[in-house]
Amino acid sequence: MRIAFRTDASKRIGTGHVMRCLALAEALQARGAQLTFVCRELDGHLGDAIRKAGHGCALLPRAAQLETAGNGTAHADWLEVSAETDAAQTRLELDRLGGVDWLVVDHYALDADWQRRQRPAARNILVIDDLADRPHDADALLDPLPAGAGRYAGRVPRRCRLLLGPGYALLREEFARARIGVQPRTALRRLFVSFGGVDAAGDSGRAIDALALLGADAPDADVVAGGSNPQAGALRARCAALPRVRFHHAVGNVAELMAAADFALGAGGVMTWERASVGLPALVIPVAHNQEPGAAALEAAGGGITLAPALATPERIAQRLAELRAAPERLRAMSAQCLALTEGLGAARAAQLLCAPAIRLRRATAADSENVLRWRNDPKIRQNSFDTAEIGRADHERWLAGVLGNPDRLLLIAEHEGRPVGVLRYDIAGDTAMVSIYLAPGTGGHGYGPAVLCAGHALLVTERPAVRRVDARIKPDNRGSRRAFEEAGYRLDGTLFCHDLTP
Repeated sequence: MRIAFRTDASKRIGTGHVMRCLALAEALQARGAQLTFVCRELDGHLGDAIRKAGHGCALLPRAAQLETAGNGTAHADWLEVSAETDAAQTRLELDRLGGVDWLVVDHYALDADWQRRQRPAARNILVIDDLADRPHDADALLDPLPAGAGRYAGRVPRRCRLLLGPGYALLREEFARARIGVQPRTALRRLFVSFGGVDAAGDSGRAIDALALLGADAPDADVVAGGSNPQAGALRARCAALPRVRFHHAVGNVAELMAAADFALGAGGVMTWERASVGLPALVIPVAHNQEPGAAALEAAGGGITLAPALATPERIAQRLAELRAAPERLRAMSAQCLALTEGLGAARAAQLLCAPAIRLRRATAADSENVLRWRNDPKIRQNSFDTAEIGRADHERWLAGVLGNPDRLLLIAEHEGRPVGVLRYDIAGDTAMVSIYLAPGTGGHGYGPAVLCAGHALLVTERPAVRRVDARIKPDNRGSRRAFEEAGYRLDGTLFCHDLTP
């Protein structure tokens, strides 16, 4: 499996896009994928960090002078070259790789036209986005904001699989590990402060000023500066002058520090979901406009407080900290909401999609009767069925004939490399389909479940465009099926697992 990433970091863009791609790359590397990053050689590009992580990195040349011909996107000038130039240069790198199975695009300046230009060299395209402000030519789109599919109505093809919500936030594996044993916070004793890899606005300094204003009432604090922070030396000296304030520069144990804290001061972006995964509520100061939707979503979910940059004075920050120290129940509620938002497994879920086995679906025929009956009567499959009784041959033959003759019931055989691996059935009523799935005995552990479900979504989009929603009934103790449906993008809605097809 060959996968390429097109993303950028710079002192202007920040480091968040590259960092979340590195989190996904870590999960893909564990599955044996060959990974290459394609980045422009901007000031602060993080190419060395990418190579240190064990990935290839092709640096596109920086333009001798800024090109003004953009593509109409709000962030077109981030490229510092025209979209046409960037598309041609990226395509050349993909051709040098011999093409890729997946191209992952995490860049606010790139849209559907740019993506279409990569199609000859990329079998599939995954877009990472959280703005929903431009069209995409994508096979899958990942957005960690807790918003519905309607944000992308008309912006992606119907075949595009949407991976939506904080459960898909791309975090390094260390956050899932740090979450183990974490409980909701009950008192503000320790503070975590970090404003990203660059902190161009100097918000870390204002946070330190707030701690100084609180004096003896200030909590213990860990102040973390990213490797690209130009004020790291000055911040270190200022922290040393305050009791119980520790300074950390470009450290590798951020998840551990977050998990040990009770509250945070920080930027939005990727850190929003990093903090939430370990139950750490925050006072969020969005350092860029594109961080505002995530900060607002966190506040709406009850897991944080947003403070506009213009209002983020040391006095206001100190006031908010003092209020929280006096309201432990509010702190506990916020922490519990954070833990409920994401468990930090988004990178693993996305990697599962990209590395999923290629599934072919075909219509079942009478010739499949023996296999379908034998699989359905397997003891493990019956145990997880709502009807656990063994099915007799005569009853099965009558059922199969009825299904094959009913246009509103689709019975499909899933195959991988020419071998049948499972059965997928849809019972369709209007714009909703009820799905049922079981795999052939002995095929578990290969990721077939989510792959079969996703192949079914693609078939419905093509052959049954009136279907907008797929529902599934799963026994509460059937953990394997619940996990497979979650990885395929289903959400729990009351007693049903539901999946909305792309509008």
